[in-house]
Amino acid sequence: MNNKGVGAIFCLIAAILMSAKYIAASIFMSNIATKDAGMFKDGLSYVGSLPTIAAIVALVIGLLFLALGFSKDK
Repeated sequence: MNNKGVGAIFCLIAAILMSAKYIAASIFMSNIATKDAGMFKDGLSYVGSLPTIAAIVALVIGLLFLALGFSKDK
């Protein structure tokens, strides 16, 4: 697989991790009767920061591989 393909996969992993964070918070908050932004923010704090950190790392790696792949094409 070339560098552009690997970069695209890492960007996909970053998108999946970010969406998993919000899905996990919404599942956690599903049995609460009143829903507002403050309560959802508390739900996000229960999920933690690990998915966000992992998504940022995957995005940076993906962008580096994409840049390397495009620079080799020139």
